[in-house]
Amino acid sequence: MELENRILTNYINRELSWLEFNSRVLEEAQDRTNPLLERMKFLSIVSSNLDEFFMIRVASLKDQVHAGLSKADYSGMTPTEQLKRISIKIHSMVYEQYNCYNRSVVPALEKEGISLLEQADLSGEQKQFLDRYFQDTLYPVLTPMAVDKSRPFPLIQNKSLNVALLLEISQPDQAQIFATVQVPSILDRVTRLPGEAENYVLLDEIIKMYIDRLFKGHRVLCSGKYRITRNADLSIDEEGAEDLLEAIEKSLKKRKWGSAIRLEVDYGMDERLLRVLKEELEVRNEEIYYINGHLDLTYLMKFGNRLSSLYDHLRNRVFVPVVPIDLAGSEDIFRSIAEKDILLHHPYESFDYVVEFIKKASQDPNVLAIKQTLYRVSGNSPIVNALGEAAENGKQVTVLLELKARFDEENNINWAKRLEKAGCHVIYGLAGLKTHCKMTLVVRKEEEGIKRYVHLGTGNYNDITAKLYTDIGLLTADPYIATDTSSIFNMLSGYSQLDRLYKLEVAPYGLRRRFLDLIAMEVKNAKAGKNAGIIAKMNALVDDEVIQALYDASQGGVSIQLIVRGICCLRPGVPGLSENIKVISIVDRFLEHSRIFCFHNNGYEQILLGSADWMHRNLDRRVEVAFPVEDESLKARIKVWLDIMLQDTVKSRILDSDGKYRHVDKRGKKQLQSQRCLYETIKAQSERRKEE
Repeated sequence: MELENRILTNYINRELSWLEFNSRVLEEAQDRTNPLLERMKFLSIVSSNLDEFFMIRVASLKDQVHAGLSKADYSGMTPTEQLKRISIKIHSMVYEQYNCYNRSVVPALEKEGISLLEQADLSGEQKQFLDRYFQDTLYPVLTPMAVDKSRPFPLIQNKSLNVALLLEISQPDQAQIFATVQVPSILDRVTRLPGEAENYVLLDEIIKMYIDRLFKGHRVLCSGKYRITRNADLSIDEEGAEDLLEAIEKSLKKRKWGSAIRLEVDYGMDERLLRVLKEELEVRNEEIYYINGHLDLTYLMKFGNRLSSLYDHLRNRVFVPVVPIDLAGSEDIFRSIAEKDILLHHPYESFDYVVEFIKKASQDPNVLAIKQTLYRVSGNSPIVNALGEAAENGKQVTVLLELKARFDEENNINWAKRLEKAGCHVIYGLAGLKTHCKMTLVVRKEEEGIKRYVHLGTGNYNDITAKLYTDIGLLTADPYIATDTSSIFNMLSGYSQLDRLYKLEVAPYGLRRRFLDLIAMEVKNAKAGKNAGIIAKMNALVDDEVIQALYDASQGGVSIQLIVRGICCLRPGVPGLSENIKVISIVDRFLEHSRIFCFHNNGYEQILLGSADWMHRNLDRRVEVAFPVEDESLKARIKVWLDIMLQDTVKSRILDSDGKYRHVDKRGKKQLQSQRCLYETIKAQSERRKEE
């Protein structure tokens, strides 16, 4: 209680705010109005989110504690205090997650005729099938590992699912030995049983059923499943690395064997097994999570996708992306861009047109060069393939492929090597900075001379996530933006200094200052009696300098509306501090990923879109780009989008000053689900444009 009372600063703790976000994701799994398969996916996301949170955020806090650091963050909490609060919150969250899984999702599946069977539920015919499956498929893949004087405790892989057991043996100095078997991730976690009914068994359950066959001649005394999460917070000495690619490849190998920071075990695991795991993995009691159900619910994502083809009524109705409003009826994408700026809102408007833009550029004989930044791309990226084709067609292709994109490092290394083989110039990023901006520059020879076409976006060039994330892109031939984009690429590829830019703002150079100046402008207008207001949408709000500027603006009479999907360290609605600030979070079927910054400017709105959140890392340690929307019709469109989001009464939650989120009070209000409304609005506009 003392700790709770002391944390009443002007800032909400970053880690606890993130956990509040994951609780909102869990609420979507608990929401019975969501289709069953969508609820399963949300449960999976909760688990994968927690995995990353432990591997990076909890790992970082533990490193601070081990280093003897006790300085409080700006929310007033020391690393030790944060770890205590995190542990309490996550233990509660995991309990709720499995309560939802066991009492709601699994029974709902069974009601639909979909059963996850245990050994006691199996018929004789089903046991015969699993017997053959184990012998023919599983047995050759499994590697039983015993621990004794000649065989030390094995290195357990990060996030791997394992079965631990105790064996009774007849040795003079030892009556029992510990053994472990890793559940192979290369095989499907879920096996369908033969027959008309939709009956399934999990792979780890099959291994437990036949575990004695792996240790013939010994009696299995007890067994239980476990899973560990390791420290995966990579530290790379970029300045001292002669070859960044080689340095990252070496660091990736270390990630697999970082210290254990979480141990998940079967609820009721034999105390003897648990004692061995605690000692060998060096975990404390508070780092152990007793799971009342199937370990590792990330399997629900693939399982849900598998069932979706059979149970259409159990998933969301399909949103078919529409033709972008500004490209309806277009036959030549370059001509369309030359005529006017084109705004794209994904996934409501198809990302295929961004892919088509790059494909056309790769094949067009008049295109001389293509330059692009890549942060996260799909496993079989059509954009990367098009860049390779462009190089093979003799075009000058330069790709900045950020190797330090967390958990995509290995994928990006493979793409970098393929692009180099195709003849592209590949840049691996800048030392000390991640290149997170989303830019494409196409240089084309035309009758009037050289013309440059640019795509700038808020999201990655990933054709898969573009169907799942909300993002905005701008296609433009504006000569000032094109010149700025060329300057940024020259800075990234060489030692060229970044001159004063015409329209774009770049972090870590001027973007922070630009945001602070725009906030200050609203304060000045409010104090002068002019109209003032800020509407900003982002993934996270953490930066204390920006938060303080927003507090100052609130006290200066500026109305501020923030749409922050995830972490928000600002406390809204505090009298004398932030009573003019409202914060909402929208969690729905699509991940809200676009960044929009709208400043009223006494009726002459300044709207910036970009790749940066209001976080220290984005403004100070990454190369980010913010770009203006200047066309009045496009501005009007963005304002409509923001207004729809702010009116959401279904998937929106309101942040209170205590750091907790509550649902919108629907009394007397029209029910509005912003993502559905946005889709219907954009679809209607696109259809009208096609008819014109």
